[in-house]
Amino acid sequence: METRSKQGSVRRLEFDVDWPPGHVACYLIEGSEPILVDAALPDHEAAFRSQLAELGYEPGDIEHVLVTHPHVDHIGLVPTVLKEGDPTVYAPASVEERFDRDPADLEARVRENCTEAGFPDEQLEMAVDMAVESLERNRELLPPTAVDVWIEPGDRTEIGDIEVDAVHVPGHQADHLSYPTELDGESVLLGGDMGIQPFRPVVMHDGLDDGHVEAFDAFYTALDRLAELDVDRVYPGHGAVHTDLTGAVERDRGSLDNRLERVTDLVADGYSTVPGVAMAIAGDRDVKYLIPETMSALAHLDATGELDSELRDGVRYYEP
Repeated sequence: METRSKQGSVRRLEFDVDWPPGHVACYLIEGSEPILVDAALPDHEAAFRSQLAELGYEPGDIEHVLVTHPHVDHIGLVPTVLKEGDPTVYAPASVEERFDRDPADLEARVRENCTEAGFPDEQLEMAVDMAVESLERNRELLPPTAVDVWIEPGDRTEIGDIEVDAVHVPGHQADHLSYPTELDGESVLLGGDMGIQPFRPVVMHDGLDDGHVEAFDAFYTALDRLAELDVDRVYPGHGAVHTDLTGAVERDRGSLDNRLERVTDLVADGYSTVPGVAMAIAGDRDVKYLIPETMSALAHLDATGELDSELRDGVRYYEP
């Protein structure tokens, strides 16, 4: 697996996780002001320190932290870097509003959405708890008061020795930005969880909040934006460093199309609710992360007229 650019300024730090593909990566961009792109999980602190030390660094040496999106496996060690140094922190601007969300309001919306989706009581409570816990955990890991520069889509931002553009790529996560830049004569993409090879990231967007309705449209829009980029190399948060962004975009588009087709077929076969369709897709796999994707797929197909739905006794049922 590649770990660095041809000229050697990008260092890949890779850590084990217990979900496919078995690792998460962040990147150290060397230079007069070292830049950390994303920050792994909190549990990775010892390995993070060890890998930095092998490269001749400590967490306090990092001058800049650039965040692609606020999932726990990409912001988990921001507190470690903040504790030991005084880095400038950059994050997508819409994260500030998201983290300002009242947990009670989020709980109410997720509960209402999951009730309408027909979740069994135990599954519903688990989904509500996960949503609230994720909000509270993630804003502790990336405190809005610690962010120095909020990056808007389309911004060009100077970070140490480089300049990055900001491309909004929602769908996997609603606030996600990927950053095209020039490094050592190459056009590269600091991709986060987009442009990954060899698999598509799950459609999570804003989980089971109201944004699930637009999640598939958002993901397709993100792929359109990535397709317009001309880059030599992609540094993703999972999977190998690679040189085929076009192939990754085409694969992801086909994967989204296939998911919608599969959901449509399952509804035609008599699976009529979000939990039923999600369990049929999951089979022997963990259904947890397939639930928001399934809920979003059904909402998309309903909105585009490819499926019909109706509320019966407070539960939404889908039919061809």
